[in-house]
Amino acid sequence: MAKGLQGCLCTMLLLLCAMQELGCWAMHTAGQGPGEPGDPALLAGGRVKRGWVWNQFFVVEEYTGTEPLYVGKIHSDSDEGDGSIKYTISGEGAGTIFLIDEITGDIHATERLDREQKTFYTLRAQARDRQTDQLLEPESEFIIKVQDINDSEPRFLEGPYIGSVAELSPVGTSVMQVMASDADDPTYGSSARVVYSVLEGEQHFTVDSKTGVIRTAVADLDRETQDRYEVVIRATDMAGQLGGLSGSTTVTIVVTDVNDNPPRFPQKMYQFSIVETAPVGTAIGRVKAEDSDVGENTDMTYQVKDEEGVEMFKVTTDSNTQEAVITVQKPLDYESKKVHTVVVEALNKFVDPRFVDLGTFRDQTIVRVSVLDVDEPPEFRPPSNLLEVQEDAHVGSVVGVVTALDPDTANHPVRYAIDRSTDAERIFDIDAKTGAIVTGKVLDRETAGWHNITVLAMEADNHSQVSRASLRIRILDVNDNPPELATPYEAAVCEDAKPGQLIQTISVVDRDEPQSGHRFYFTLAPEATNNHHFSLLDIQDNTAAVHTQRVGFNRQEQDVYLLPILVVDSGPPALSSTGTLTIRVCGCDSTGAIQSCNSTAYVVSATLSPGALIALLVCVLILVVLVLLILTLKRHHKSHLTSEEDEDMRDNVIKYNDEGGGEQDTEAYDMSALRSLYDFSEIKAGDGGGGPGEGGPGRNPSSELHALPQWVQSPDLDFSVFRDYICRKVEQADEDLSVPPYDSFQTYAFEGSDSPVPSLSSINTWSSGSEQDFSYLGGWGPRFRQLAALYAGRRGGEDSEES
Repeated sequence: MAKGLQGCLCTMLLLLCAMQELGCWAMHTAGQGPGEPGDPALLAGGRVKRGWVWNQFFVVEEYTGTEPLYVGKIHSDSDEGDGSIKYTISGEGAGTIFLIDEITGDIHATERLDREQKTFYTLRAQARDRQTDQLLEPESEFIIKVQDINDSEPRFLEGPYIGSVAELSPVGTSVMQVMASDADDPTYGSSARVVYSVLEGEQHFTVDSKTGVIRTAVADLDRETQDRYEVVIRATDMAGQLGGLSGSTTVTIVVTDVNDNPPRFPQKMYQFSIVETAPVGTAIGRVKAEDSDVGENTDMTYQVKDEEGVEMFKVTTDSNTQEAVITVQKPLDYESKKVHTVVVEALNKFVDPRFVDLGTFRDQTIVRVSVLDVDEPPEFRPPSNLLEVQEDAHVGSVVGVVTALDPDTANHPVRYAIDRSTDAERIFDIDAKTGAIVTGKVLDRETAGWHNITVLAMEADNHSQVSRASLRIRILDVNDNPPELATPYEAAVCEDAKPGQLIQTISVVDRDEPQSGHRFYFTLAPEATNNHHFSLLDIQDNTAAVHTQRVGFNRQEQDVYLLPILVVDSGPPALSSTGTLTIRVCGCDSTGAIQSCNSTAYVVSATLSPGALIALLVCVLILVVLVLLILTLKRHHKSHLTSEEDEDMRDNVIKYNDEGGGEQDTEAYDMSALRSLYDFSEIKAGDGGGGPGEGGPGRNPSSELHALPQWVQSPDLDFSVFRDYICRKVEQADEDLSVPPYDSFQTYAFEGSDSPVPSLSSINTWSSGSEQDFSYLGGWGPRFRQLAALYAGRRGGEDSEES
């Protein structure tokens, strides 16, 4: 019963909705052309085209019933109700969401629909003959709309929200705007109409119910009191009516700072102390004014307000800590003033004119600076550092006096000294008590015109307290150097010179530097008063000109003239010197160009070009390199020959048949034999016997050392092959000019065609019954006595066995 009632209610709701939307039944005929229902021509003929007839379809979302929800019915006007027509649908949701009764054409929704996910479904309807499955009507498209209900609450999709507002903003200042979104259909009913309200924080902020703009509700927001507010905003649909759904969000509002607080010093007086010897720029201390603001509103500057403080101290602002740094601007003196009072003022760098009426944005404090007394070194007074002395001053003459006083109240006596690193030659001395500076050596301005020395002043009882003063001593000039000719002048005159012809212009130098400048006078020396060949003219500008006085010169008679010239300076006292001008008589061409002077040319008219000079120098350099290379090669060759001579063995081939007793044996043989030349005659004499008997105990040591190995040799051996080979090598060596001009030791790897010497191996000696005689081993010395006894005894045993 309940299910039937629910189905009737749903059907009535659908009918009401359809009537509200369309106001009438909807008829749709698929494939209609010119002859559609209602056409007078067709009506006159009595024929009506068949078509689809059904209601406008709507379905309510979020249906929660247990039975399928009836959507609507499709029906063909050709359906006579006998079940011969089969209805089918296709398209979105056909067969899954929407099912159709093939006989009646009733459509039901089998799933719960959500308009916020899909607002409508497009399907196509077909009517087929149940027997033949042929289409009775053309396929037609229809739409099933999902009817909205208020099932979605408003949501704030752009959160979290963070806004800001300046403190002390007037009432109604806009902070920010929030917006909530409702997924319901805004075109149907009031499900999507949202209004805003404040749930928490309404004491300080309001929100516009329609736009969601948050504004300040009070004018006394103070960041220093509270710098952050959490405001809860609620959004309700159905225009706020009862039963509407709602959602909320939290808005964080940060109160930003304005410069509404002046700087304030925590103390009205600060005290610092500093020693009187602190250099200029030394930091005395730091003070800081507090400011409740933040950021750039706390930036401040400091300044000294009183005149005394401005003169002695300087205040700067530390940009990182916003502190006032007080530094020394002038040297302090405990004896002059022990305490200084400084007024320091702090003021904001950026002042907001809107808050000027709140008061002055500055504050002042007093800083007392106490100067501490220390033991200071003496001070020079007055500080003049320039002294002057004549260069002819005697040793011990006073140059000047320096004075230094102890600035301390004890006023200790002062002692003076000269820093000898600045006066290593001890040109000056100083009186240790009076400070009088005197000359220690003879002065010479021309050697050193200035002297820079450092004078030390120290307390008599504490030499660690030292002051230094640099003095510049100027040596004043006196006229103690006569003038001299600038260079050893040499001039030339042509043989056909005319009277009054200029020969040479001369100038002089003087090492002195008079304050009024140089003035020199020229004249011929007294010994040249009888000179009738040349004249001297003083030009009055510290130079003089020499001219000829006669017509023509003959270099055969005299080729050189010496003209003494007297030069006098202006003093005082006036000093003079005599210089000689050498004048050579030369032969000249028609143009006056000098060709030659006596036997040596005075001027070379055709000079070498720079390129020729460079080429000449290169040639000389190449010759020097070649000479050095030749000398190096000769020295190398000589050293090579010397090394060959040193390594040449010549005849120093020593043969000995003593094996010795190993590395530790130093007495096995006579080393003197290795230091004597080899004697072929002895070898030949020793080899002449050739018999084993000569190797007996009676043999002398020399023959024993030089004896060759006693092999069993055949007396009829032929050495002609070796003799011929060696002779050929000797001839080749004699013809070779590169070999040394003396006998040399030659080694030839030539063995000959055959060797008559039997094997020296003793492997098969015992079994072969060799007839070799080992009696010669007895002559090899005591070291081989055991070997001789062994082989001699073996041989004796063999003989006894054979017998």
